[in-house]
Amino acid sequence: MLTMFQSLYQVGGPVLVLIIAISTFTLALIVYKYWQFRSDKIGQLKAIKSALSSLNRGDVREVYTLLSGSSHWLAQLLIDAIPLRDREGLIPRLETEAEQSLQPYESGFRILDTIAQLAPLLGLLGTVLGMIEAFQALQTAGSQVDPAALAGGIWVALLTTAAGLSVAMPTSIALSWFEAQIDRERAMAEHAFTVLITPTSEEPTSTKLE
Repeated sequence: MLTMFQSLYQVGGPVLVLIIAISTFTLALIVYKYWQFRSDKIGQLKAIKSALSSLNRGDVREVYTLLSGSSHWLAQLLIDAIPLRDREGLIPRLETEAEQSLQPYESGFRILDTIAQLAPLLGLLGTVLGMIEAFQALQTAGSQVDPAALAGGIWVALLTTAAGLSVAMPTSIALSWFEAQIDRERAMAEHAFTVLITPTSEEPTSTKLE
């Protein structure tokens, strides 16, 4: 491992080593968040949708059966709320509890966003530093400039920019996917609370969630 970092340092300098270290941390965080979402059924809303359809039909027993068999965070919240649905001020309380339930799943988003913005800037910094070194060597060589050596110095400098972009783009894609899943969860929670308070025989088209 030490030899690998020494080789990277020789090729791209300290900036490239830093970018590689950040990419390793980012990959670990993305894998953890994906595991967290999958294990807690984030984005898997089939059972919740079925329960809401049953609630609209007035089949409370089936609602309990469907929700009891789900490990989704919203299922337990709805089970606790069904006996209280005639109370005033229930929806604001449920919305607060939903936000608290979603908070752990949003942890790490700010870190991923920072990495997505910082990685290209680090890459650009490495390129600028590399270009400075290349032109210093050019000035020192004077009329004895070796074009091949100069080209080699430039491509090494550009390597850090490529590395920074290679970290930033997948991180942005992963963050967008995670945020989309949370947005779906939040929209489903709002819809579920509305159905809980005012069930209808048929779900309004405007509130259906795919």
